[in-house]
Amino acid sequence: MQTLSIATYNIHKGLSYFNHRVVLHELRERLRELDADIVFLQEVQGAYTQRNKLYRNYPGGAQHDFIAEEVWPHAVYGKNSVYEAGHHGNAILSRFPILQSLNTDVSAHRFESRGLLHCEIKLAEQESVHCLCLHFGLFAKGRQAQIKALVDYVHNEIPSDVPLIIAGDFNDWRNQLGRILSAELDTHDVFQLHRGKSARSFPSRLPLLCLDRIYVRGFDVLHSNVHVGGAWQRLSDHAALSTRLKHNG
Repeated sequence: MQTLSIATYNIHKGLSYFNHRVVLHELRERLRELDADIVFLQEVQGAYTQRNKLYRNYPGGAQHDFIAEEVWPHAVYGKNSVYEAGHHGNAILSRFPILQSLNTDVSAHRFESRGLLHCEIKLAEQESVHCLCLHFGLFAKGRQAQIKALVDYVHNEIPSDVPLIIAGDFNDWRNQLGRILSAELDTHDVFQLHRGKSARSFPSRLPLLCLDRIYVRGFDVLHSNVHVGGAWQRLSDHAALSTRLKHNG
């Protein structure tokens, strides 16, 4: 397996920090500059009927298709939160073929609709990687239920000896989930492995909290980066994270 470039980003439904303007075009350009092989996205709007009434230059169609166009030929979307004007959820974009995908409801209560998007991506003739994209809830009790659902899902659906990447917005500012994922799934935070501490990603203008993570199993970490400031400054309220990996099997 060659090196694999990964990015994760909570795109805030393609709107600027305080929802003042549409930033999808700029956001797409920044993500393309990262040159990632696989991109994990959260708060992706799959449909929104009011966009043209509220915002100028809002792209037609689903946001993940707009971002993926001409760069990532394979994409899957997991619809989680449904409302009168549309719906949003998680998405995975890939340069490599997606063999199978499944979106699982892990909502802890009716006030927050959350999902676990799983896909198996073919990297080479006999090699594949399992990817899970998620956005956990704001409340600790709900996250406890969601981490259990994640652990149970991986145990039941993914072989223990295959490469695994879990990425997204964990809303885990106290870093309580990392120990569980390490003990239960043998996955590790790429920033902990590469830099010795988790990445601060929220709020993007002055990152203080470690909400966004990339956990891996079966990989060595060659590089990791938090994308803030400059051209990233006026986009989402979260910072994007990226890493370059090499299979250690």
